[in-house]
Amino acid sequence: MSNDKCRIVIVGSGSVGKSCTAIRYLQGKFVEEYDPTIEESYRKMVIIDQTPTMLEILDTAGQEEYRTVRDKYLKVGDGFLILYSIASMESFLEISQIHQSIRAMKNSSDFPTVTCGNKSDLHNLRQVPKKEGQKIAQKFDSSFFEISAKTGDNVNEAFEDLIRKVRKFKDTYFAKIEETKEQTNVEIPKKKKKKKLCFIL
Repeated sequence: MSNDKCRIVIVGSGSVGKSCTAIRYLQGKFVEEYDPTIEESYRKMVIIDQTPTMLEILDTAGQEEYRTVRDKYLKVGDGFLILYSIASMESFLEISQIHQSIRAMKNSSDFPTVTCGNKSDLHNLRQVPKKEGQKIAQKFDSSFFEISAKTGDNVNEAFEDLIRKVRKFKDTYFAKIEETKEQTNVEIPKKKKKKKLCFIL
């Protein structure tokens, strides 16, 4: 059983801070100006709970014209960091559709996700109440964090939670495979022939 690789896909509408969130986690810094991403990936060895994991982060474009390329990444992701901006109700309203898109691509409703409200430092510009974010996350059985790529608040916690979820999901998946193999390989005991008794009169 191999559990040492983790491919996380960051999904969300345009300008919610997907690339900045990835860079904050992997490099510990905030990039003020960043070109809109079509598709970009980052790789780094991380240690969570004293266990090393080769982490690959796939940063997807939020623009509609890149949806086909984004869907390709949804198929191969192990876990999903679903992002909106607390300063944009429009980005929040796309969260349900994003969850549904992942379900369609994975052909399953069972996959590791973390839903994050980014830009939590923009208190005065808040459009999305925290309780609404918690509610939508609960609806899709997702963890929830409000984060700030700018200050770093809760960014590490969100990624680490998702990595743990992916590990647990893989453990369960591989355990089921092993169980199925064991059941398949169980030998069916042959029926013993009954001995005929001979009576001497």
